[in-house]
Amino acid sequence: MVDSQYYLPNDIGIAALDCCEAFRLLSPRERMYAHHLSRAAWYGGLAVLLQTSPESANIFVLLQRIFRKQTPAQLEQVATAVGLSSEEYLAFLVYAAGLYANMGNYKSFGDTKFIPNLPKDKLKALVWASQAFQDQPGEMEALWNSCSCPLYSLEDRQKQLGLGDKGITTYFSGNCGLEDAELAQKFLDSQNLSAYNTRLFKRENGGKACYEVRLASAVQKGQSQRVPCCLFLTVQLSVVLSLKKEFTVKRGDYAPLMEKVSYYVQQAQAHAANDNQKKMLEEYRRSFTFGSIEAHKEGSRYWIKDKGPIVESYIGFIESYRDPFGSRGEFEGFVAVVNKAMSERFAKLVSSAEILLPELPWPRDFEKDIFLKPDFTSLDVLTFAGSGIPAGINIPNYDDIRQSEGFKNVSLGNVLAVAYATQKDKLTFLEEEDKDVYIKWKGPSFEVQVGLHELLGHGSGKLFVQDDKGKFNFDQSKVINPETGEQVSSWYRGSETWDSKFSTIASSYEECRAECVGLYLCLNQQVLSIFGHEGQDAEDVVYINWLNMVRAGLLGLEFYTPESKSWRQAHMQARFVILRVLLEAGEGLVGLEEMTGQDGRPDARITLDRSKIHTVGKNAIHRFLCKLQVFKSTADVEGGRALYDSYSAVSDGGSHNFLRLRETVLLRKEARKMFVQANTRINGDSVELVEYEGSAAGLIRSFIERFQEDAEQLEADLLELNKRDAPCWCC
Repeated sequence: MVDSQYYLPNDIGIAALDCCEAFRLLSPRERMYAHHLSRAAWYGGLAVLLQTSPESANIFVLLQRIFRKQTPAQLEQVATAVGLSSEEYLAFLVYAAGLYANMGNYKSFGDTKFIPNLPKDKLKALVWASQAFQDQPGEMEALWNSCSCPLYSLEDRQKQLGLGDKGITTYFSGNCGLEDAELAQKFLDSQNLSAYNTRLFKRENGGKACYEVRLASAVQKGQSQRVPCCLFLTVQLSVVLSLKKEFTVKRGDYAPLMEKVSYYVQQAQAHAANDNQKKMLEEYRRSFTFGSIEAHKEGSRYWIKDKGPIVESYIGFIESYRDPFGSRGEFEGFVAVVNKAMSERFAKLVSSAEILLPELPWPRDFEKDIFLKPDFTSLDVLTFAGSGIPAGINIPNYDDIRQSEGFKNVSLGNVLAVAYATQKDKLTFLEEEDKDVYIKWKGPSFEVQVGLHELLGHGSGKLFVQDDKGKFNFDQSKVINPETGEQVSSWYRGSETWDSKFSTIASSYEECRAECVGLYLCLNQQVLSIFGHEGQDAEDVVYINWLNMVRAGLLGLEFYTPESKSWRQAHMQARFVILRVLLEAGEGLVGLEEMTGQDGRPDARITLDRSKIHTVGKNAIHRFLCKLQVFKSTADVEGGRALYDSYSAVSDGGSHNFLRLRETVLLRKEARKMFVQANTRINGDSVELVEYEGSAAGLIRSFIERFQEDAEQLEADLLELNKRDAPCWCC
């Protein structure tokens, strides 16, 4: 029997993202703008297949070829004829939908591999009996042979994403380890190159380690530059210099896909609403054409200036959660329409930010000199291409822009509406008397948490920096570290960034800091009033927000791998850390008890004393949040890592056996929902919205119709890109 965490259950939630009304309200020009940006996002999103695993692209092509020839309903007749039960055929559809929704065969939330929940020989029989195989038997057999083994393999290293022997990654060639990632980061820093749109490939040449840093771009030939390591690395790397290493920076990664992205971005320019949008798109086009992160940063500056657009979007190599080293960005692109009513609440929160920021528990010197009021809007998603869809976003992720020029926040309203709906009979680990109030207030409380998390969590805090010219952005002689009582003695230098400095813990640490800000500031009555909560309702919102957080910390154990002692999901690690902090606070604030459920299987109950949230709870978060910010501000990697790793530890010792609790969590886990997204298509001079049912079949159909116009060429490009890199994944 395969462990249930490695397949998607047949009853997994699949919901259609409703954007019909939002799209209806767009003008013809806005619809055309949204259409072209959606096309750019969808084509760029296919790069995630190549960023996830060696087999993902080939599995995608296999599925596309099968379903282009036969709909799920037509294929069901074939499945029955070759001996698949209805449950087995549904399992195949769910697997296909999962691969599309995650843009690969590893879960976007948790980085765990998932395989088809039906025997391999039955899936092979279905492929062989499909119309696609009948039409092209040689090609289909070769395609099956190229991916069928890894498609089902659950060898230890292949169970999760990771670097070296800890898992699978295609951000690095198979012979790279942590030391290679660290060396490459130092090289990139020395050249003022960002890692966001890169991958690293290593080979040996006459005993010399040769590294290829590959940039994502449409342009390929004549654009590489060989860089001897010794010319650029600092004196502190003298040991490395003797090893005779060489770096080559080369353009052209995902070239056919980046060419499509550049084309559709250019098409969108003709329908832009203003000069900021036009200039933004021109810089994006340059970035995707030539592989320039500097151009993308310039585009992001124009994006920040584009206040209150009707159609909001962002596209590029953005989040670094899935790079095992924490520096390379996964491609994502979204197009969404502003929800004006909900956005008014967020605008009020932005207006109150300068009053709320001083409430945070760190000294004034550790806060940004000026809070640059961002756009904060609630959006209904039309398109979100990538490996998954978040509830909210705070971007851009470039530290220098965020610190001195600003950022934007978005809350994805139609995602929140369906992603976090909860059925009482599926609510685990809560007392019965908490369940009704939890269901009633989870949505409103999460809305408050997302708003605070994105705006005042990710949007707060100063980084102490000494630039390349030696200039400091703080007064060394006066700023005191509140944890030591002494002058600040460390900071970021030159091109160092938060991600490059804190690397493997950066993403989770920052999510934890933002979550703590949300918990801390949701206690503020002004915040609750902004969201329309007063009196007992306000207290219930606070209670459920905190209860949801400690429950999420327990649920987070699903995303911990005991064998490698590693976490596979940044947000869930962050929530477990917060659970540990609140358990440590004592005084009966949080209770966690193992028990036997009514079904006779292991169970657990988590409780929260609401009368102690404003005292014991607030004090605990106050102390912890201050430490997180101080370590971040001062670039104190050693102190920050020691703190974070200690609370992230999962063991069977102490007052709670978290390893045993993890088994209980896995026993009672509920699969994360998948979303079916609409397509847009041009019909004459207008753009139409094409919607699909919220089912595995609907999700599959949406992807087949998404790439109809150039399906064969696109599939050939993906197979060629994958074939070129195939030798690189061997250790």
